[in-house]
Amino acid sequence: MTEQTVRERAETFCSALVAGDVERAIQEFSNELRRNVGEVLALLPMPAREATIESVEHSGSGHNVVLRVVGDAEAAIIQTRWKDRDGRPTIVEASHQSRTALPATSSEIEDETAGDGAG
Repeated sequence: MTEQTVRERAETFCSALVAGDVERAIQEFSNELRRNVGEVLALLPMPAREATIESVEHSGSGHNVVLRVVGDAEAAIIQTRWKDRDGRPTIVEASHQSRTALPATSSEIEDETAGDGAG
């Protein structure tokens, strides 16, 4: 399991999140994480508008991959741990590093105030 193969699988995971394809995204999870898929998905801002790889580092028998996932209301930095499972890189752990609320965009503010007119 090379850093390049881990990066490729992480990119596939990010692409699935942005596409809204949860089924494809959870295929990157270990069997253990799939049994608790709701807990793992709760870490992620959904729907995801953007998902990028911040870093990939080899550590012990696996790799730590830090992801930045941006949703409509917040951005989260998630650390994932990838190990070889059945010959391919697989996410075996996921945890928050940080979560940041995003300011509302001007179009969202306009949408919220559009129905507030006197009449």
